[in-house]
Amino acid sequence: MFSIFVSIFIINIYHILPNMGCCAVRFLNRSSIKRNIMTIYITTTLVTFAIVYYVLFSNWISTADGILSTIAKDMNQTIYGEFEGFVKLPQYLNEVTENQIRNGVLDFDDETIRDKFFVGLLSAHGSTPIYSISIGTEKGEYYGARRNKDNNVEIMKNNTDTGGKSRYYKVREDMTAGELVVETGRFDPRTRPWYKAAKESGKTSFSPLYKHFVLDDLTVSVGTPVYDKEGSLIGVLGTHITLSRMDQYLNDIVKRNGASAVIVDKNTGELVANSLQIPNFKVDADGSLKMTGINEINNSSIIRGYENYLANNDEDHVVVNGESSHINISEFKTTGVDMLLITSIPDAILTRDIYETIRLTIIFSTIIMLTLSFLYISYVGNLLKPLESLNLSAKKLNDGNFDERAKIFREDEIGKLAATFNMLAATIGSHVEDLETKVKDRTEDLEATNTVLQENREQLKLILDSTAEGIYGMDTEGLCTFCNESALRMLGYSSQEELLGKNMHFQIHHTRRDGTPFPLSECKIMESFKNGRGVYVDDEIFWRKDGTFFDVRYSSYPQYRDGKMVGSVITFMDNTERKKNEEHIKYLTYHDPLTNINNRLFFEEQIPVLDTEDNLPISVIFGDLNGLKLTNDIFGHAAGDRLLTEAAAAFKKASGNEGLAARIGGDEFALIMPNTDADRAKDVIEEIRKSFSNENSNDIIGSVSLGASTKTSAEESMHEMIEIAENLMYKDKTINRNKNNKNMIRKIINNLHNRSPREKRHSENVSVLCEKIAEEMGLSKALIKRLGENGYFHDIGKIVLEDDILNKHRDLTEEEYRKMQQHSVVGYRILNLFDDTIDLAEGVLSHHEHLDGTGYPKGIKGEEIPLSSRIIAVAEAYDAMTNDNYDRRKTNDEAVEEIIRLSGVRFDKDAVEAFIKISKKQDQETKTDQ
Repeated sequence: MFSIFVSIFIINIYHILPNMGCCAVRFLNRSSIKRNIMTIYITTTLVTFAIVYYVLFSNWISTADGILSTIAKDMNQTIYGEFEGFVKLPQYLNEVTENQIRNGVLDFDDETIRDKFFVGLLSAHGSTPIYSISIGTEKGEYYGARRNKDNNVEIMKNNTDTGGKSRYYKVREDMTAGELVVETGRFDPRTRPWYKAAKESGKTSFSPLYKHFVLDDLTVSVGTPVYDKEGSLIGVLGTHITLSRMDQYLNDIVKRNGASAVIVDKNTGELVANSLQIPNFKVDADGSLKMTGINEINNSSIIRGYENYLANNDEDHVVVNGESSHINISEFKTTGVDMLLITSIPDAILTRDIYETIRLTIIFSTIIMLTLSFLYISYVGNLLKPLESLNLSAKKLNDGNFDERAKIFREDEIGKLAATFNMLAATIGSHVEDLETKVKDRTEDLEATNTVLQENREQLKLILDSTAEGIYGMDTEGLCTFCNESALRMLGYSSQEELLGKNMHFQIHHTRRDGTPFPLSECKIMESFKNGRGVYVDDEIFWRKDGTFFDVRYSSYPQYRDGKMVGSVITFMDNTERKKNEEHIKYLTYHDPLTNINNRLFFEEQIPVLDTEDNLPISVIFGDLNGLKLTNDIFGHAAGDRLLTEAAAAFKKASGNEGLAARIGGDEFALIMPNTDADRAKDVIEEIRKSFSNENSNDIIGSVSLGASTKTSAEESMHEMIEIAENLMYKDKTINRNKNNKNMIRKIINNLHNRSPREKRHSENVSVLCEKIAEEMGLSKALIKRLGENGYFHDIGKIVLEDDILNKHRDLTEEEYRKMQQHSVVGYRILNLFDDTIDLAEGVLSHHEHLDGTGYPKGIKGEEIPLSSRIIAVAEAYDAMTNDNYDRRKTNDEAVEEIIRLSGVRFDKDAVEAFIKISKKQDQETKTDQ
């Protein structure tokens, strides 16, 4: 990497040297001598270091790359040689053993000889990955020796004596079978892959990988068929190697070189062994084996090398994720085996020391270079110090210090230059002194003249700044020549220097109120230049410095000198407040201040404007509010104002974009709608009526009476149409009076009950009980019915209470109790406004009066209290004592006893007597039902 970087650096230097030469010359011409010397020194040093580093380090990197290639190849050959010897060892052992059996040297029918042979053979090769050595016979017998998990040798035996099961025995000192260690399941060697492969091929063969029948490991076996002297197959010798032992063997070989190695099946890419500490296989939940593929390992260099080898037979060097490695691959192929041995050595094993050396070399070189630079700078600074002193003296002389003289440090060229400078400075000082005397005399004359002129200017400025009007002057080009304080203040400038010499039209008069440009050709101020006459304007705007504008009235008059126009003077005033006042007066003239819609004056002035043939048909709607007086009397004028505002909003909404809505009287509204026929006018009337159908308002209970007429021809008079609409409105008011009154009463009581379901149940209970008491007292059916209605409406006055008081049934504060007591008076006033309920008003007013005069609101007593009030008092008291929604502190019997106790004091005796009879009847009915 370093060599590449340095090569690119040198190539770029080569290409830019011509341009750098030109730039360097220009730089040296503009820089000081000291800076030029240092620049040349530093540049030369850096280039020298770069060339030396390039030559030195590029050789290091090249040598390291060769060394790594050699190490990788040697290690691969070493591993291959050892692995080849290891793979051929089982084959050799099998073939030697088979030869001895066939020639009768070994008698495998002798159990002692057989056990000693297998134990001795396996013990002699304990440093290899061989797990076990065995022989399987055509009879299904199986003998041999194996290593257990503790690496101890055990003797294996499987024949008819063991029932076809494999038994493992400890080895005695004489290498014969000792005590039984473990017995496994049934096992037939003839079914194993190694047995079948050797038998079918008739020669030594490697088996495919298979799951060991005892260990949780994969095994590869070398099988050799064994024949007797007649050539009959006795069985198959098997030397078995477990992959875990091969992994350890492989890891022991490569770890001393910091490398990695894997053995894979060339055709499938499945791992046979590896030094990466990863499993070569996995066992799935169903017990099946899944071999680990090479693409599943965590070494990208080995994967890339394997892919390159299969594709191009290329190995040597790969770079993956910025990490470089040397790869070597050797192929091992024999009967039943086609495997690849892949070794990988990271370049960082060797190059990290080289790069560390490079880093330290650069650090030490930098320290040396900085030290030399510091010493060189000190020397150059001391050498050029006299020149810097001379330069400083020249600057002081240029600034007017004619007594300044240069210091002479040495008698060299710079010292002689300093002496010449001192003689020149003395000559200049002498001439300047003579010149100052002459200038002083002339300056005194000019100061006297200027003093007079300044006094005149100040007097004129004082006069201009004392005026309330803004004043500024312009020359014939429209450029500002002066500006007084009032003008600056109104225009938002702090001093006239901000305006002097600037075109005033483009500065303050450039844009109209609507944002469109104001051409210079249409400016009346500039027009006064052309015709030589003054102008007065009161409907334009000037723009402030901050980008805002204000209404202005101004006058502009030309200035003449010796009969020639030399400019103009403009005076102006802020016209904003005057405009606002005019607009406000105009608005008040034509608008109703409460409802914010047009008033009668505007309505009448617009009638002839709208009365045109193009607007036919024209519909007129008149409206009159019902319930405004009720709203004002009961809920206050603020609620009445809200009713008027909502009515105005309904008419305004119905007017659309072309119609005209107006309030023409206290509770009267009118609407003129151009291009609207009679059918559409009816629809509009319905829309307005819907606006008054809101059942959820607590204090807006009004309705509206409406009438409409439509002008369809030019011959018809608008005033006649208005009169017709007004008459129809009064007709609607008369016809629907009772209906409107009932709707208002219904709306009030519904609103109350919607806000408090408790009050609804209370009204219903009291109404029913009032009818029963009246019936028990022998009153007429008409009175009984009216008493039921009286009981239903007895608390209608609570509509004026706030929700928190309305739904609070105990622990009222003094102020809350005072407000609660007003509900009977409010209920009286509501019911007294309607013909259908006027006879109920007295009963509601006095239903909280007591027989002894301690009640409210008037404190009357005895028979002064209306009978209906006395009956309501008993019914309400009982319901309040027993209703769950109140403070239920009494049972039915307790409530009856309480009413009896207060009979003649608070309650009427006849009403109480009737109530007691009703209570007893209810008790008897209850007992009968039980």
